[in-house]
Amino acid sequence: MEGTLLSTRGTLPLTTPPAAIQTTPAPSQGQPTGIVPTPNQQSPHTPMTPQTSHTTQAISSPARPTQPVRPAQPAQPLQERHGQQGRAAQSHAPSSLLPAPSADIAEFHSMFSKLVDNVSHVVVGKETPIRQCAAAMVVGGHILLEDNPGTGKTQLARGLANSIDMQFKRIQFTPDLLPSDVVGVTYYDQKTGEFEYREGPIFASIVLADEINRASPKTQSALLEVMEEQSVTVNGVTHPAPQPFMVIATQNPIEQLGTYKLPEAQMDRFLIKTTVGHPSHDVSVDILRQINVTDRAATVHPVLSGEDVLRMRGISEHVRLDDSILEYIVRLVEATRHNERIRVGSSMRGALALTRCARVWAAADNRGYVVPDDVKHLAVAVLAHRITLTAESTFAGSTPEQLIGQILEDVPVPTLGANV
Repeated sequence: MEGTLLSTRGTLPLTTPPAAIQTTPAPSQGQPTGIVPTPNQQSPHTPMTPQTSHTTQAISSPARPTQPVRPAQPAQPLQERHGQQGRAAQSHAPSSLLPAPSADIAEFHSMFSKLVDNVSHVVVGKETPIRQCAAAMVVGGHILLEDNPGTGKTQLARGLANSIDMQFKRIQFTPDLLPSDVVGVTYYDQKTGEFEYREGPIFASIVLADEINRASPKTQSALLEVMEEQSVTVNGVTHPAPQPFMVIATQNPIEQLGTYKLPEAQMDRFLIKTTVGHPSHDVSVDILRQINVTDRAATVHPVLSGEDVLRMRGISEHVRLDDSILEYIVRLVEATRHNERIRVGSSMRGALALTRCARVWAAADNRGYVVPDDVKHLAVAVLAHRITLTAESTFAGSTPEQLIGQILEDVPVPTLGANV
C-alpha cells in the first residue's frame, strides 16, 4: 500500500490509519488477496504496533489480485537462444529449399553420366578432364589437350569419339602438311569435264588434330574458320561442317624441336585447355594387370548418338543464370584485363565460353540453375589459355593457371538466395 516502506533492517510503521487496513476472505481459488493473518495477530482490526508489523507477510490492494509467481529460470546464452529459434524455424520450413530438377535436367544428368562412365573405361581415374571434354562437346566448342607424352591424350580423344555414334576422323599434323590436306581441294575431273570439290578430313563430327603444333602456321590457320564459324570456304564456296562438330587437338609442351607455337587467335578459339596427368599408383597397377589390352579406346562402344548430343545442348540452354552469376563472370574477365602481371587479358569470347560451360556443368550435376562453384571449377580451364603474361611475370616463374587462381581468390563470390 501507499505509505509503506520496506527495508532490510526493519519495517517502518504505517502512516495510514489502522482503520484503513482491512482483510477480505480468500477467493474460491484459495489465493489471498489481502492481509494474511498470523497467529500473533489478535484481530484484523487490532492497531498496528511495531511488534505486529514484523509479522505482516504481504500487503496488496484488494482491487488488484496477485498473480501466481513463476519459478525463476536461468538466463540462456544469446547464441543458444538464436540456435533454438533457428531450429524452430527449420522445423516449420520445408525439408529442402532447393528446387527439384525437372525431367529434362534429370535426362541430361543421366546421359552425361553415361558418357563419362563409358570414357572412364579408357582413361581410368581422370574424371575431371573427361567431364571437361564432355562439357565442351555439349557446348559445341573445341578442346586442347596439352600434356607430356604418354599420358593418354590421344586415348581420351578416341575414347570420347568412340562413345558417340558419329563420324570420327584423325589428322596427324606434320611439318609438310598443307591446308588443302585439311579442308579439302577443288580438282578438275576429266571424266565429267567439271571442277569438283573433294572434302578433307575436317568434315567429320569429331576431328582429332594430333600434335597440332607440328604443322606450319599456314596449315594451322586453315582451322580458324571452321573452328569459329563451323564451315569451310574453298574457291568462294562455303561448305558447312556436320553437326555436332568439335576439334580435339593435342600437343606436347616440352618438345619444341620442329614445332610451331599456336597463335593467340587460334588459342582463343579453343573452349577448354586441360591436361590429363599421370595416373595414380593403384590405377597404374591395374593398368599393368590389363597389359594384354593394347588399344583401350577400341574396347568401348557408343552410348549416345549425335541427336542425343544436340538434345543435351538444347536442354542446357534453358538452365537458369542469375544476374549475380553474370556479374561474377564479367568481374573475373575484367580482372584479367586490369592485372599488372597480365599483358593481354581474356576476350569477350572467354566470358561467353565460361557462361556456356557453367550451364552445362550445372545440368551435369542435376541442377537447373548455375551456382558460383560451377564458374570456379571451370575458370582455370576456360580462361588460363586466353591470357598473356608480362615478361616480368614469366621470368618470375608465374603461370597463367596461377594467376587465374589468384583472381578467383580476389574477386568476391556472390551469394545466392534460396529462390535460385
